[in-house]
Amino acid sequence: MRSLGTTFGMFVLSIVSAVQVHQPGTLKADETWSQFRGPNGSGISSLAGSVPSELDLEKNVKWKTSLPAGHSSPVLFDGHIYLTASQEDSLLTICLDQSTGKELWRQAVNRERKETLDPRNNPASPSPVVNATGVYVFFPEVGLLGYTTKGELKWKTPQGPFNNIYGMGASPIICDGRLILVCDHNLNSYIAAFDLESGKQLWKTDRPEATSGHCTPIEFRPEGGEVQIIAVGSFYLTAYSASTGKKIWWVGGLCFEMKSTPVIQGDTIFINGYGSPQNEVEASFKIDDFTAVVSQKDSDSDGLLKLEEMPDELSKNFFPAVDLDGSGKLDVREWAYFQNSIASKNSMMAIRLGGTGDMTSKSTLWKYFRNIPQLPSPVVVGETLFMISDQGIVSSLNTASGQLIKRGRLQGAEGNIYASPVVADNKIYFITEDGKVAVTDTTPQFNILSTSQFKERCYATPAFDRDHIYIRTEKALYAFGK
Repeated sequence: MRSLGTTFGMFVLSIVSAVQVHQPGTLKADETWSQFRGPNGSGISSLAGSVPSELDLEKNVKWKTSLPAGHSSPVLFDGHIYLTASQEDSLLTICLDQSTGKELWRQAVNRERKETLDPRNNPASPSPVVNATGVYVFFPEVGLLGYTTKGELKWKTPQGPFNNIYGMGASPIICDGRLILVCDHNLNSYIAAFDLESGKQLWKTDRPEATSGHCTPIEFRPEGGEVQIIAVGSFYLTAYSASTGKKIWWVGGLCFEMKSTPVIQGDTIFINGYGSPQNEVEASFKIDDFTAVVSQKDSDSDGLLKLEEMPDELSKNFFPAVDLDGSGKLDVREWAYFQNSIASKNSMMAIRLGGTGDMTSKSTLWKYFRNIPQLPSPVVVGETLFMISDQGIVSSLNTASGQLIKRGRLQGAEGNIYASPVVADNKIYFITEDGKVAVTDTTPQFNILSTSQFKERCYATPAFDRDHIYIRTEKALYAFGK
C-alpha cells in the first residue's frame, strides 16, 4: 500500500485577477491563507492578483529562509507566516515576516513520546491554523498548543497517544470561534472542539468507524441552518454540529483509507480516497468469513488468527494494517474490518451536501474510479475538477457528471507527488516530491505554462498572498513574486 505523506462551509470559488490593495491587518481570516490549503481547505486563493506563472530560482525569488525539517504547510495572517518543524527531540513553531522571510520568533516543546511514523511522514506534519486570537498547532506526540501571535504560550492541551500505522496527519481548523481537531487512528478515533483562549475541550464525539485517516476537516454553512463540520474517515463522510458535535448526516461508500481534504462547490462536496491496488474497481477478492478461516487455519485453537495463520498472501500483506489493537492476532471485529476494507473502492466522489441521517442513496451523485490520488487533494475551478494521482497523472473531470475531460502527465515535471495542487491568478501549481514544479492554466486541458526544478524534496502544499506564492521544501521556505 502507498502510505501517508503527510492533508473544508459554503464558499463561492473565484479567481480574482484584480483586487483592491489593503494594508496588513485588514483582512478577515477566511480571506487569507490562514489554514491548511487556504480558505475552507479549497486550495484556491480568492485574493491573488498577479502571482508569477514561472518560478525561477534566478529571477523571481523574493527571499529564501532556511528551516528545520517539517511537512506542515505555511499559513499566513496579518503580515506573518507560521510553520512547524522538528529538530532532534524538539518540536518547533516558527513565525516569519511575510515581506522579508526574517524569523521573528520560534518556540520549542520536547517530544514527549515517539510514535510510529512512516519514513515519508514527519513529527511536524499537521499545519498550523491562525486568526487574530492566536496561532494553534497540533503535534501528535504532544497535543494541541495555543500561542499568541507574538509567540507567547497561552495553553497546552495533551492529546493521544495515538496508534496509526503511518502516523497522524490531519490539521486543526477554526470554525465559529472553536478549534476543531479530528484524530483518526486504529482505535478510539474522535472529533473534538476546544476553546481558543483556554484550550479547554468543549465537546468530543467518538468516530468508531474511522481507523487510518488523515483528512483535515472543512466547514459547511447551510442556508438558514446550523454550521456543520465535515469530517472524512474510513468508509464515511460525516457532518457534525459545530456547536455541539452531534452527528447530523453521513454518506457511506468511501474507501477504507482517506487522506485528502474534501472541497465544496455550491451544494456539492468532492472527495477522493485511495487504499491500495487491491481496491481498484476491477479488482475482485473473496474474503471468507472469520469462522470459516478460524476453523481451517487456527493452529493453536485460541479462536484468533496470527500472521502465520493467514490464509493467503493478501491477508498477510494487510495484517499490519488491520491488526488494530496491535496484539499480533486478529479477532472477529478486525477480520470484519479487513473484509470491508478489501470491498471498498478507490474513487473520486461527488456528494450533495445536507440532510439528516444516512444520505448515501440520496446524495451520492457520481463516482470516478481511475488514477485516484491517495494524498493530494483536488481543486475545483468553475465546472472542472482537477486531481493528480500520487504517481503524477492529472485528470480533469466535469463536476456535474464526473465525465473525464483529459488525463495525462505533466511533461517536464514528472514524478511522484505528495503536495496538493493549488490555484491562484487563473493558474494551477503542481509540485512533485523531488521538487519539480509545473504551472498550468485552469482550462480543462490544463495547458502547461512553465516548469522548473528546486532539486529539493517537497511534501508541503504551497500558500499564497495577493502577489506571491510560498513554497516549502525539506530545507527552506521560498517566496516568489513578480
